Amino acid sequence: MRIAVVGSGYVGLVAGACFADLGHDVILVDNDEGKLAALRNGETPIHEKFLPELLERHRGHRLQFSHDLHEAVRASSAIFVAVGTPPTDRGDADLSYVESVAREITGAISEYKVIVEKSTVPVYTSEWVRRIILRNGADPECFDVASNPEFLREGTAVTDFLFPDRIVVGCDSERSAQLLRQVYEPLTSGSYYQRSDAIPQPDRASIPAPMIVTSSKSAELIKHASNAFLAMKISFINAVASVCESVGADVKQVCTGIGTDARIGRRFLNPGIGYGGSCFPKDVMAFRAVARECGYDFRLLDEVMHINEEQRQRFLRKVRSALWTLRGKRLGVLGLAFKGGTDDIRESPALFIVQALLQEGCKITVYDPAAMGHIEKELKSNLQCASSAYEAAAGADALLILTEWEEFANLDLHRLTSALKYPIVIDGRNLYDPELMAAHGITYYSVGRTASHSESVPAGVRNGQKKA
Repeated sequence: MRIAVVGSGYVGLVAGACFADLGHDVILVDNDEGKLAALRNGETPIHEKFLPELLERHRGHRLQFSHDLHEAVRASSAIFVAVGTPPTDRGDADLSYVESVAREITGAISEYKVIVEKSTVPVYTSEWVRRIILRNGADPECFDVASNPEFLREGTAVTDFLFPDRIVVGCDSERSAQLLRQVYEPLTSGSYYQRSDAIPQPDRASIPAPMIVTSSKSAELIKHASNAFLAMKISFINAVASVCESVGADVKQVCTGIGTDARIGRRFLNPGIGYGGSCFPKDVMAFRAVARECGYDFRLLDEVMHINEEQRQRFLRKVRSALWTLRGKRLGVLGLAFKGGTDDIRESPALFIVQALLQEGCKITVYDPAAMGHIEKELKSNLQCASSAYEAAAGADALLILTEWEEFANLDLHRLTSALKYPIVIDGRNLYDPELMAAHGITYYSVGRTASHSESVPAGVRNGQKKA
């Protein structure tokens, strides 16, 4: 099929590359000529596993880049709208980019098209998009509007797209549903997975991919409700971690105990410094705004956001507790991205903590495997940037782990101890076992577990190699 994807941001770029890998001819549309030129020249603007390979495989063949939205719409049967929906000051989604696209494509609709919401949008957006297109003169028989929310995690977005837990399509006509079934047929039939050049299968993949067909309103709610629930799960286990610290329990043991319950599940029960990124904070606020517009006070979401913000403050108090005073302290920091596997620093709790520590007079040397190039100039002038974890730790009064990169979970602890001025590690991601750290002479603070000191560990485990 011929597909247009409007917007070459995170969702649009991944979707375009993956649709091309499924065998479709894709036109990726953006009004930023600089971004288009970079994509044509072989650049990959985001850090995402397998994305460079897909862009290289299909660029100039099944994947074209264009600024001409009308031409792309005329040439395509399905138009996926993947433009930004940033939060407004009130917390709801700014749909001005979606509206602009809806107005602009109207003149190019001369035969049947399906306009597909791929951006994260509130309920009723599909109705408004259809209304705007009709107001601008389109024949109502020549188009349908559908919702196809994405469930992509940054760092694993390509595999999430090609090996999805589910494909949700919200359609209010059988004609549009049938077209979207054709779009995803390589996944739902399993034919994509039989190819020798298919992207490697991740663990726990559902093959073939299940498709759920709903109304457009249900699909729009599924996306917001999913992200809000996952954010709630993260905030819940962070609240449990706070209780664990107060009573001397081990939150990892608690997570194992509740996560093995099939009704709950282990995923997203990872205590830390809170959620961030471009999705959870924005989508929780937007879902709360939608509920309020409908007359429902979704107070549970208020508490989810409150716990998330408090978790960052709790970590800062932990740093103060470990170091007593902060002014003039030299700190090594591992991680700026909001999670491992991505270079995205939007709404990053790591970035918030770094900025707060700078305001308290700390001197910080920071290292992140992917996000260093995205540090704002104003912030970068106050930081010393390192090229490795050990360089960040060199001469530091303490080392802070703020992002769960795999590299940070496999450090040479002897080398790390030698690099640090004082062997203090404050881990916001619980990457290590406290007994292992103490056995290496490291005073170790983590989330939801009692701080460990080398003198408190029995002699029999001092030479152990156990890792969390």
